[in-house]
Formats: sequence, structure tokens, C-alpha cells
Amino acid sequence: MFDAEKTRQECVQWIRDFFEENGKGCNAVIGISGGKDSSIVAALCVEALGKDRVIGVLMPCGEQKDIDKAKLLVDTLQIRHYIVNIKDAVEGVTKNIPFPLKEQSVVNLPARIRMATLYAVSQSHNGRVANTCNMSEDWVGYSTRYGDAAGDFSPCSHLTVQEIKQIGRLLGLPDELVDKVPIDGLCGKTDEDNLGFTYAELDRYIREGVIDDPVKKERIDTMHARNLFKLQLMPSFVPSEA
Repeated sequence: MFDAEKTRQECVQWIRDFFEENGKGCNAVIGISGGKDSSIVAALCVEALGKDRVIGVLMPCGEQKDIDKAKLLVDTLQIRHYIVNIKDAVEGVTKNIPFPLKEQSVVNLPARIRMATLYAVSQSHNGRVANTCNMSEDWVGYSTRYGDAAGDFSPCSHLTVQEIKQIGRLLGLPDELVDKVPIDGLCGKTDEDNLGFTYAELDRYIREGVIDDPVKKERIDTMHARNLFKLQLMPSFVPSEA
């Protein structure tokens, strides 16, 4: 029952309204990985604001094997872009911490440095940083807090993977970007390898409450409950009245 065209139009208008209220005349700054999420968010911003107000930032960490897809996206949309290799920054932090980092810290560090890079570019270009997460990833916490989970506005956080792919096709993006196998870009595995279930299974469970495999259902429920804190505001102490 998902109406992709109606949702596309509403999202484009929502982006326009956001910038009218929170940065009239500002630019949208987007980290471009070459995957469907950043591609579709960038295309939505181009439709909403025009290509001259959208800036892409490609951030390989050393050599990125699929960076050609990120270049294809910025060429297709004809948007201004910068390539910032974060390898030196990641190694600089890692080398100067006086103890071995745990594996998850090593995996998450580049995502957080990428977000710091996006904000540096944004503040120097009168920008607002786009969050590129989707509902499926957010549901199971498949994002890095203060990394790719950060941003100033989030066009797709209430849309599942299957839904945003439909929108991507309406936007005229190349199939190789919309249907690209999602890879986290951090540990070299596909998203679905890491998750232990497919996005199609997850999306059906989110929207219809249906999943055939009870083991996968338990895994999804556990991940969702464990990672809800990522979607909430930071808890803050409120003193009692004197």
C-alpha cells in the first residue's frame, strides 16, 4: 500500500520547509558513500533545493574499492563535491590513544570522524548536515551513535529500505546505486551478513508484524530493545525545585 510518488513529493516539500525554517538559503551537506541511502537523500535534496545548494563529501579511509559508485552519484546529480581521505585522522587518533582499542571502537571511529568532517565542511559552507539513516537500520540500531546517526535533518528515518528503493527509482537514479548491495564500509561485510537477516525480512516485520523464522524474530526484537537509546535524546538531570 506504500505510495512512493506521494511520499517522494511530501519528503521534497518537507526538506524545503526545513530549510525555510532552519537555514533559509543554506546548503545541504551530505556524506556520499555510493550506497542507496546517501544517493537517495542527495537526490531528494537536489529536487528540493536545486543542485547548486547540495554539497557531497566523499570520505574514503585509505582506499575505498567502491568509491566509483560515489563518484557516479555526484556526476549524475551534477553536484559540487569534495573528497576528504580520513585515513590520517583515524590513524592519528588510534596511535595516540595509550591502549589497544576494542574491535567495536576501531569499527566506529571512522564513522565518527566522518561526521566531524561533515560538520567542518558544513560550517564552512553555510550548511546543514543530512542524516542518511533509514527506518530499517534505526530499528535494529545499525548505525554509529554520533557517527552516521547524527545530522541536522533526516529525510528517510521513517522509511524502510524497500520504500526508499522505490523512491530512488522514481528519482531516476541508476539501478546500480539503488540496488547496490549495502556494505557498512567499516568492516568489509555486507549489512545483511552483520545483521543475520535480510532487509526484506526486517521491513516486512516492521510494517506487517510478520516474520517466518522465530530465531530471526528474537534477534530483531533483542536488537531493537537494546538499541532504542540511540533514538532518544541524551538523558539529563533535572534538579528538584527548592
